[in-house]
Amino acid sequence: MTNKPQFTLTFLGAAETVTGSRYLVESPRSRVLVDCGLFQGYKKLRQRNWAEPGFTAASVDAVVLSHAHLDHSGYLPRLMNAGFGGPIYCTPGTRDLLQILLPDAGHLQEEEAKFAARVGFSKHETPLPLFTRADAQRCLELIRVIPYDQSFRVTDEVSASFQRAGHIVGSASILLQLPGLSVGFSGDVGRPHDPIMKPPAPLPACDYLVVESTYGDRRHPTESPLNELAGIVSETAARGGAVVVPAFAVGRAQHVLHLLSQLLREQEIPALPIFLDSPMAIEATNVYQAHADEHALSTEQCREMSAIARYAATADDSKVIDATDGPLVVVSASGMATGGRVLHHLKRFLPDPRNTVLLVGYQSSGTRGRSLADGAQELKIHGQYVPVRAQVRRIDGLSAHADYSEIIAWLRESGVHPRRTFVTHGEPAAADALRRRLKDELGWETLVPDHASSYPLVAVTT
Repeated sequence: MTNKPQFTLTFLGAAETVTGSRYLVESPRSRVLVDCGLFQGYKKLRQRNWAEPGFTAASVDAVVLSHAHLDHSGYLPRLMNAGFGGPIYCTPGTRDLLQILLPDAGHLQEEEAKFAARVGFSKHETPLPLFTRADAQRCLELIRVIPYDQSFRVTDEVSASFQRAGHIVGSASILLQLPGLSVGFSGDVGRPHDPIMKPPAPLPACDYLVVESTYGDRRHPTESPLNELAGIVSETAARGGAVVVPAFAVGRAQHVLHLLSQLLREQEIPALPIFLDSPMAIEATNVYQAHADEHALSTEQCREMSAIARYAATADDSKVIDATDGPLVVVSASGMATGGRVLHHLKRFLPDPRNTVLLVGYQSSGTRGRSLADGAQELKIHGQYVPVRAQVRRIDGLSAHADYSEIIAWLRESGVHPRRTFVTHGEPAAADALRRRLKDELGWETLVPDHASSYPLVAVTT
């Protein structure tokens, strides 16, 4: 038996950070990119979105996507503009969400560049968007849809399959089959008892594994997020204030709307205006209704979730919200307050102590959401410092990511025994904590890769 390196795995994103997922699997004959995400958070990370990708884009044969969130898919238009023209493989649900997310992200990039030029808070004389709506639309033409649990050919020597990951609609774990070996990618792993999504499917056997570690150093709280949400909304309404919820347009926004509809139906919160101010979230809510096989909501629950909110489809609709007095709830993207319409709502509502900003998801280091979670007394938005006088609350139980115990249980129940496991998509402390637990509890060989590091994938032949 001989060990011969045939492939290498290079970590060009989601290493030493929780965003920018990009994994390059290559041999002398093939180059496959698993995920193609944007970096978020600290400026030095965001600047990577403008840099060269670390490889020749035109040499990549194909991209295989785990899901539609922009930290896994948002670099695709830039990759295309750099010369990539191959297929982008994903599930039907991911395709449907990308048709919403990528053009809207391009539109937001254009609008923010125009706003920066008009207000003058950019250091560039002519601020440019990272990519445009037109770029995103052209990129969508490269998508090829593959159902779950169906093997497909990526290159002459690489095949792949998707398994349900339970994170959002369309989310998948990925198995790459290479000559003499296999590589698994967890993607973002959902929770076993999520109120909306079905649990992740078992991970197939693999020789190497790349596993996420967003919550690698913590457990989710056992308190009911429904009760926490009821208390926060009721207390804020009693003060005559507004609840502003920065929420990811896909997944978290729908989760929050589902809980609010349940609380209204059970009269656990007062009747008050609820706004959904994100074109992406509005359309994504409809996608959830079209993919009933992936989630646990009934048709009636989907209808209620959609019906309780007043949709702010245009910028003028969004401005109406900021002119509204009295108790209200506004759910708006983005989830970590890195951009989008929620920034205008934060400028409007943060200075008033009657109001509440409710954080309902993971807040990456270097984002405005993380600054709020850490107790910032002011927040820089559009070049201005806004005082934080509103209450800032968190509900950690709404996360769509498995915590470390749920990830370990999923891996144990899957029965996998990889030769080596790479722990990624987590801040350094979280990634190292999960690395240690996988080693101590499962006896695995594990490591946390550095950014841009490469490792051989050794095929065992006889």
